[in-house]
Amino acid sequence: MNNSDKKLNGTVIVTYRCNARCTMCNRYKAPSKPEEELSIDTIKKLPKMYFTNITGGEPFIRTDIADIVRELYKISDRIVISTNGFFTDRIVALAKEFPQVGIRISIEGLEATNNEIRGLENGYQRGYQTLKTLREMGMKDVGFGMTVQDRNAPDLVPLYDISDEMGMEFATASLHNSFYFVEAKNIIKDRPMVAENFEKLINKLLKSKSPKKWFRAYFNHGLINYIYGQPRLLPCDMSFDTFFIDPYGDVMPCNGTKDKEVMGNLNTQTWDELWNSPEAEKVRNKVRHCDRQCWMIGSVSPAMHKYIWKPAWWVFKHKLKSLFTDKPYSMYENKICCDYRDGKVTKEQLDKCSTCDMCSVVNDGLSEMSKAQLKERSGEEIVDADIAGQLETKM
Repeated sequence: MNNSDKKLNGTVIVTYRCNARCTMCNRYKAPSKPEEELSIDTIKKLPKMYFTNITGGEPFIRTDIADIVRELYKISDRIVISTNGFFTDRIVALAKEFPQVGIRISIEGLEATNNEIRGLENGYQRGYQTLKTLREMGMKDVGFGMTVQDRNAPDLVPLYDISDEMGMEFATASLHNSFYFVEAKNIIKDRPMVAENFEKLINKLLKSKSPKKWFRAYFNHGLINYIYGQPRLLPCDMSFDTFFIDPYGDVMPCNGTKDKEVMGNLNTQTWDELWNSPEAEKVRNKVRHCDRQCWMIGSVSPAMHKYIWKPAWWVFKHKLKSLFTDKPYSMYENKICCDYRDGKVTKEQLDKCSTCDMCSVVNDGLSEMSKAQLKERSGEEIVDADIAGQLETKM
């Protein structure tokens, strides 16, 4: 399986350090050690990509983020960075150097909800002001990213409206459990309420004039399907044409697995060695038999391009309906929503379909060195001291 001439879709996790305290993600408790994190030399070994997502942790904690972006632009057609928007100066400086870069700032609802979920003081204002500044600079590829759950579902449409008024992208996700989030207990409790808010968003997207938003409506339809614990609407091809690389150079199929699955290590191998190794084939076999039914943009976007006729047919039907009715989409198009409403399926049965495991011991995917630092101090203390040191040096 020689992919040296085939462009891939990649996510580069540049650090596990994070200054947010999100309720649905415990990564901030399990940071990586700066000296172990991906070096520029390892980044230079990555393959050609048509799309690269830079994420963390919080990517802007890395003071060399501009060097990383510079290298990735040599091999990637498009780059989007996911951030909590806290380091406004760094984000703005990077955007000035790379006006074509995409920036997605995680905002989990309107001000009070966002600050409660993300545990960042003034998090909403900082994120919002960063986005506003980027728009005023003329940056095109900027927007919000929201992880929808019981606590913020009512803010879904109001937040979309804000992004729409500002002419921004609006990306959604739902709660997931995996080693990456250092979490196994995430679950949606009131599925019909959350689905109803998704339904409202889907109808707004379908009414818009943007084909991109119509396909985003399909993605959100898939999120309703996911929170009801149903099989994915499209096949998952992670590890075949898409990969993740973590701060230690380990290449993985995705960030949705219960434990970390490793195809090889780019610090010690070449890309071709790693991608064509027996270890990589073992991981691909696991992906083929994976039952987690994730629905995250990292795996769904490539699948939507690859199996375009399926979302395209859905979009065609619903867009046509939108010309004649105010509500072209109903969550009850999903049989499972009807079955739950009609009492044919119980909440307990749906809970069993989810990846939530209240008894699970979570693997955090850290290296031995990163784990060792947690014996002395908590992850929060380590990162707070790290950021304080960085800001002091700057002064």
